[in-house]
Amino acid sequence: MPKKKLTTHQGFTITELMVTTVISVIVISGISVLLVDGQRGWNAMYNLVYSDVVTDGYVARKSFDSVMRKASREKYLLDDGGSWIEIYYYADDDSAVLDRYARFFENNGELNIEYGRLEPRETLDIQTICSNVSRCTFKAAGQSAQMTLTLDDGSQTITVVSSAVMHNK
Repeated sequence: MPKKKLTTHQGFTITELMVTTVISVIVISGISVLLVDGQRGWNAMYNLVYSDVVTDGYVARKSFDSVMRKASREKYLLDDGGSWIEIYYYADDDSAVLDRYARFFENNGELNIEYGRLEPRETLDIQTICSNVSRCTFKAAGQSAQMTLTLDDGSQTITVVSSAVMHNK
């Protein structure tokens, strides 16, 4: 009588396949959650650093500082409510008298600067420095001027405070 040969089947049972599938789904889901959360965090941080209000704040601070540092410390005009400040400066190094002015003011949610000539009084240029302005106030004391600017684009609000010393006589 012939002997029966035992054969072993190579392969997986359905139980082994189901366990492996469940483990794979759990691992892939965990990795997916980590990737999505990382991307959301990166987007949030990018928006905090490079949003319109942040870049506008840098531009406003830099513009205010550069104009104020060339201004005369002996003469400036400031609105009683602090809504604008007008400073006077020399057109060039050869000028003997103050012959130019610059006025910072807020209009329709924009911070503007008006440049002009004093004698005769004439506006030469008006530039928009930044937008998304919800509040802007100016103060001056002695040789320094201060600007407090609140920028709001609906999703982010920042307050920029800039102070500069007027260097010229």
